[in-house]
Amino acid sequence: MFILLREVKRQIPEVTAVSSGAIASDYQRLRVESVCSRLGLVSLAYLWKQDQSLLLQEMIANGILAVTVKVAAMGLVPGKHLGKEIAFLNAYLHKLKELYGINVCGEGGEYETLTLDCPLFINARIVLDEYQVVRHSSDSIAPVGILHPLKFHLEKKVDIQSLTSPDNISETYVQKLGTVFEVEDTLERCEDTFKSLDCSADPIDDLAHKFNISRTNNKRTLSLSCSLQDSCNDLREDLKTVLAKTESLLAGFGFGWENVVYIHLYIDEMSKFSEANETYVKFITQQRCPFGVPSRSTVEMPLVEMGFSKAYMEVLASSNKDKKVLHVQSISSWAPSCIGPYSQATLHDNILHMAGQLGLDPPTMNLCSGGASAELELALRNCEAVAKCFRCSISTSAIMFVVYCSKRVSSSERHDMQEKLETILRQMRIFQLQEQNTCKALDPVVLYVLVPDLPKSACVEIKPVLYVDDGTEIATETITESSGSEAPHYWGFKQENWHDSCIQKLVVPGKICAVTLSITSEDAAKICFHSVSADSVNDDQYLQYKSLMEKSSRFCFYLLDKVMADNGFGWEDLMSLRIYIPASLQMSIAMLLPTFNKALLELSEASQKKVLNGEEPIFNIVPVIGAGRSASSMSNIITCELLGQKSWA
Repeated sequence: MFILLREVKRQIPEVTAVSSGAIASDYQRLRVESVCSRLGLVSLAYLWKQDQSLLLQEMIANGILAVTVKVAAMGLVPGKHLGKEIAFLNAYLHKLKELYGINVCGEGGEYETLTLDCPLFINARIVLDEYQVVRHSSDSIAPVGILHPLKFHLEKKVDIQSLTSPDNISETYVQKLGTVFEVEDTLERCEDTFKSLDCSADPIDDLAHKFNISRTNNKRTLSLSCSLQDSCNDLREDLKTVLAKTESLLAGFGFGWENVVYIHLYIDEMSKFSEANETYVKFITQQRCPFGVPSRSTVEMPLVEMGFSKAYMEVLASSNKDKKVLHVQSISSWAPSCIGPYSQATLHDNILHMAGQLGLDPPTMNLCSGGASAELELALRNCEAVAKCFRCSISTSAIMFVVYCSKRVSSSERHDMQEKLETILRQMRIFQLQEQNTCKALDPVVLYVLVPDLPKSACVEIKPVLYVDDGTEIATETITESSGSEAPHYWGFKQENWHDSCIQKLVVPGKICAVTLSITSEDAAKICFHSVSADSVNDDQYLQYKSLMEKSSRFCFYLLDKVMADNGFGWEDLMSLRIYIPASLQMSIAMLLPTFNKALLELSEASQKKVLNGEEPIFNIVPVIGAGRSASSMSNIITCELLGQKSWA
């Protein structure tokens, strides 16, 4: 296939894509995509994941005359069913589907066909005059037989004029049908095409750069974040340095890019998205990720405004390479393709990490029209299509949704968007529970994040995280009171009724803990009220914010610690902890990082718990325009997003 398509490109340079009929076969799709990737062609697979019953009916209705030339399935008899038209077998194939679960389009190898006529055959159709049935296997359950043509002829079509009318096919195309390009059947050498890329990173001079590094210490996974303290003032150079440093950090733990499950990529200028991708692909490639390239979310954040470099990256990695990666590069009607080194979703340890989804129309890969609500609806449909490949649904299996909203979307539009999300998920959930005849469904936490821009200037990007049930019983109760003595009162904080309003959580007992914590200006006033004295009041706004942030950071860790402890989780179970801070506070990473790290150190000392990883923080500070639990009011001073998974003993 590679040699053939390479010759096609040489002789017909205007060819840019290859269309295949893959419906459900990953084996076929992946090989076509691999060849296309190496030749710079786009893979088109518009039948991918389509309903096979509808497809078969469409083929028949559109004049495709195909006969069976091989049968190999229970219920298909060589002497009886070979040479029969698919239209004739349609009803019988559906009966076999009900009885034995066969694929009615033959995607499981149940049967093969030969097309004798279709709308593309302009001049003539094929007529089989004589054939022989050859039995390959006389198995009593599923005998295998092949139809071997002995004689055939072409029968000219009479009404060619009607077929070549503008309504059916262009005149230019008809003229080109007479041109046949022959490709010699030779196994010529093409080592230059198969040379592996040298993707090794240049050594990073740690003395020349200062980095912001954080990592968690969950025994299942390793979460790393990396950004430069001293920006090169060039996105490409910043990202190259961050990627090289991340690669070096991973290597220090015996990991490579093949260990990475998910990547969050934050950039300061979405207009340079293509430049970021060009740099990204020099490090993260198919060759370096033989188990599948990691899934990814890319958003613009106000990085430079808060003292970050122009590129900032988080990676989630694991020593356990047993992951299931869905990476469909073909353009289809199924869901948006990922033409590049990032996948639609990665399943690892019962958690499905899904790439950020936009409201893209899959066949055209264009943003849909209709604004934020329309984009959100299509993005959710795309997420559901991906989830179905892992036999789950975003409506019943989601742990968390992070919804990135562009600053261009008005408050009223964001309000409508939130109502749309809740309505669609509710409708999906009702349908899913009825279809599965079950009452099990998770109630996910939802976080809205306001950002400067998104890929393709989209209004919204959705990033779901799902729990894929392994068959064991799960409980969906999200409030579990701890037994025993009263919780410790670190920093003098005591449980008050209003604390519950700050927390949104989902707990799968003994497995998953997902928490969002929101601190509004009103909450901050309550936190600071008892500790403010007359001589501590300062007119300097910076010092006021610094004092507020010190007290609020302590409260955040106090409350997160309490929520995890109440539900049987500890800091050693932490997979990731993002702390979103609005750029409008005008507080730099140089001030925020030590403030939060000091609070965590104080918690560790007071609680005698193993919270820290030496000097490295276990949290990532992410600068945003705003964040909150409501799409119309993303005005939190601090927003925490925590995901924990029970560590191995």
